[in-house]
Amino acid sequence: MNGRIIPLIMCGGAGTRLWPASREVHPKQFLPLFGTRSTFQETLLRVSDATLFERPIVITNNAYRFMVLEQLAEIGLEADVLLEPMRRDSGPAIAAGAAFAQTRDSQAIVLALAADHVVRDVAAFVAACREGLAAAEAGRIVTFGVQPERAATEYGYISPGEAISGAVRAVAKFVEKPDPATAATYIKSGYLWNSGNFMFRASVLLDEYRNVDAASVQAVSDAVSNAGTDLGFVKLDEKAFGSAKAISIDYAVMEKTSRAAVVPVACGWSDVGSWHAVWELSDKDGQGNAARGAAVFEDSRNCNVSTDRALVALEGVDDLVVVATQDAVLVSRQKDANGLKRLVAKLKASAPEVTESHIKVHRPWGSYQSVDNGDRHQVKRIIVKPGGRLSLQKHHHRSEHWIVVRGTARVTVNELVKTVHENESIYIPIGAVHRLENPGKIQLELIEVQTGSYLGEDDIIRIEDDYQRT
Repeated sequence: MNGRIIPLIMCGGAGTRLWPASREVHPKQFLPLFGTRSTFQETLLRVSDATLFERPIVITNNAYRFMVLEQLAEIGLEADVLLEPMRRDSGPAIAAGAAFAQTRDSQAIVLALAADHVVRDVAAFVAACREGLAAAEAGRIVTFGVQPERAATEYGYISPGEAISGAVRAVAKFVEKPDPATAATYIKSGYLWNSGNFMFRASVLLDEYRNVDAASVQAVSDAVSNAGTDLGFVKLDEKAFGSAKAISIDYAVMEKTSRAAVVPVACGWSDVGSWHAVWELSDKDGQGNAARGAAVFEDSRNCNVSTDRALVALEGVDDLVVVATQDAVLVSRQKDANGLKRLVAKLKASAPEVTESHIKVHRPWGSYQSVDNGDRHQVKRIIVKPGGRLSLQKHHHRSEHWIVVRGTARVTVNELVKTVHENESIYIPIGAVHRLENPGKIQLELIEVQTGSYLGEDDIIRIEDDYQRT
């Protein structure tokens, strides 16, 4: 053993607890909720010390793969990126990461981390990893028990048992999320919050999982053994992975194993499970108001505003959450996370598009955003990254007019290849085979005006594509 840990970053979740900022296609782990970096990026940076950590493994899905690569590149890091063909909860995902880690090192020690958590004291967290490493090497499955800051009802708890080594204790028992009175009792009894992050020898985790559900471990192992590669991603075999039982790692392993251990840690941890949690972690003014984006407060206290573009002004209100995106506005009570959960459930039935998609849609080459639309027209703002290019494509029902407002575009229209500069435009007739590229070193920004009888995204016939979407 080289004494180093392989981080396994769990990045496939699509939680809507931070709706409307977080959506199915662009979930909270990719959002810059605190400063300029996302929690996914901060999680990676937390485990980037090469003296302790090896090249990370990220497990995600096909929909998020290019966001993962883009955010890795932004912070100058690389990783092995595994793609789940479908969601099977944290049990099979962690097992797949462990099996893949064994292909790099048969004795691998793995640190499984959620991509959407916040740790304010990185040094304390890294010290806890060092503290738990010897126990993991000795065959323990180590979890990180956070020293409670309050009698929280949104977390599970861990009862520490006998000492193992240093600060590491055996786990006496795991308990579910309590009511307020029970949470207060747990605090007095020395219980710890269950952070849901784990460190283990890959072989031990798989053996313990196998004791409970050998068929699912075999399925996951086969998914790794039969994995293919696609544009540098590791694609887990769909048939094999699909036969694994969907279950959390807590139910599959942690609540059944006799090898569970816990490292107590006080590191400013939060799973950022609600807008109230975001408010708690944010900088505030003298009246307790927090803002991300343009906000003005008058005679208001303990409010939390997040806005993409529109100015939000609050007067004479207390304890409110206001989240304004370009297609939805949330107004909610600060502390009622369950109320938001019920609201999003209603929205999924009545207006599912606002829980699934943003107006801004991310693509491997950049992004596009709908600006205006009518029965026979749509206007989009398109951003193409330097070196990016869209697929060679055509449409049966619409023509397009592109106006370049920043950068330089190389445009193919049938046999014509033309460079289009700022303040210039080009027309693409219905049925024309066309492509858009950014040959420059700055972002290409253009306005696209579509006209025609049908403007849906499924009227794209891809003839050739860098990202294998044909």
